[in-house]
Amino acid sequence: MKQIEAYRDKNILVLGLGKSGFAVSKLLLELGAKLTLNDRQDLEQNVHAQELKKLGVRVIGNTHPVNLFDEVQFDYLVKNPGIPYENPMVQKALALKIPVITEPEIALSVSEAPYVCVTGSNGKTTTVMLTQQILEHHLAPKGHHAYAVGNIGVPISEVVAKATKDDLLVVEISSFQLMGVTDINPRVAAIIDIYDNVHLDYHGNFANYVNAKLNVTRTQSEQNYFLANFDQKQIFQQEKAATKAKIITFSETDPSADYFIADGYLRNQKEQIMAVSDMKLPGLHNQQNALVASAIALLMGANVDDIRHVLATFTGAKHRLQYVMTLAGRKIYNDSKSTNIEAASVAIPAFNDPEVLIAGGLDRGFTFDDLVPLLKKHVKAIVLYGETRYLLADAARKAGIKKIIIENTLQEAVPKAYELTEPGDVLLFSPACASWDQFRTFEERGDYFINFVKELKTK
Repeated sequence: MKQIEAYRDKNILVLGLGKSGFAVSKLLLELGAKLTLNDRQDLEQNVHAQELKKLGVRVIGNTHPVNLFDEVQFDYLVKNPGIPYENPMVQKALALKIPVITEPEIALSVSEAPYVCVTGSNGKTTTVMLTQQILEHHLAPKGHHAYAVGNIGVPISEVVAKATKDDLLVVEISSFQLMGVTDINPRVAAIIDIYDNVHLDYHGNFANYVNAKLNVTRTQSEQNYFLANFDQKQIFQQEKAATKAKIITFSETDPSADYFIADGYLRNQKEQIMAVSDMKLPGLHNQQNALVASAIALLMGANVDDIRHVLATFTGAKHRLQYVMTLAGRKIYNDSKSTNIEAASVAIPAFNDPEVLIAGGLDRGFTFDDLVPLLKKHVKAIVLYGETRYLLADAARKAGIKKIIIENTLQEAVPKAYELTEPGDVLLFSPACASWDQFRTFEERGDYFINFVKELKTK
């Protein structure tokens, strides 16, 4: 880890004690900062809060005391990505012109290991896991490692101390994190895709959302690479204007791109990389994820054999079109990461077999008419739950689905959906909605789904 002086003796307010808040606090202490940590939760029984307190951190729970800014002249506010900018502490910091940053800004500034960054509306986690495994396959024989970090669930701050200059970091970075990033320089940055009704409740409008995503490449140098989706022409023009890096394009269909899919192969302008039929992951969107992962890995020194080995064996990230089991001839998939319409739009057409779909969750004020053509083509029956169950039922009726079952909870929905399946069918859980009406996170929701499926096995 690089020893930098940027944060030494600086007064820093860390807002939010989650995984990344705890990890970045410990990192900042190593870098010589003077810390105050604030969280609106009660921290008296919080093990991490008490550990930080013993290390000299001033810990304040139960409230967001704006008057704290009158007591301390803070140099930075380090914000948990999930905390909105409307938060009174953030608003006060911005009014005082205190820089508001997120954990990746700090952690990547001290990384000895080269790093790549992947963002996008959908496919980030799968692409990061594929990239990490390909690079790990390449590095492991030499005694080095590739680490998957960031929004994937492992704070970068936890790993930078052990990752050497011969290792690699593969960083999943969200728009929430990128809002608080002002100076990163990944060897390779990639934006998989950008869709226009994702996280608008956080960003306010689509322009703000795109602007945040572009932070992944804005401060790259001319020596580095930026992977851009050639199929999203309007976004591509904005990306070209924002980056100084060498642009590498990818496309699902256009053979003029640097990386593309044609004649059943993932390929680039030099060679066929791999037959799509040899991949374990289902779905066209996963072919795009594999294409991006292959491009990053090749740019970072891996070879085609590394790519083929991983793509032939990788069965999916947890909660991202994750194969759960085959039960009495029914294949069951957990796609709890489907927290928006776009994610469901790539999961539903991923299979050729008839589908029984479970969907539902938090109502963000959207209709689901965009799903109608896919429901009509792929889904023979649907079971709906949660706040959006009636909105989704309206879309299912428009699609002509005859069997529409409405339940209150996911636990009730799973056995009902299974009853509607026949041998050879796919039972797909792809909610198309955020989890927060009934679950704390999409991970928790997916774990519950898997447990409910296991209960079917015992009946």
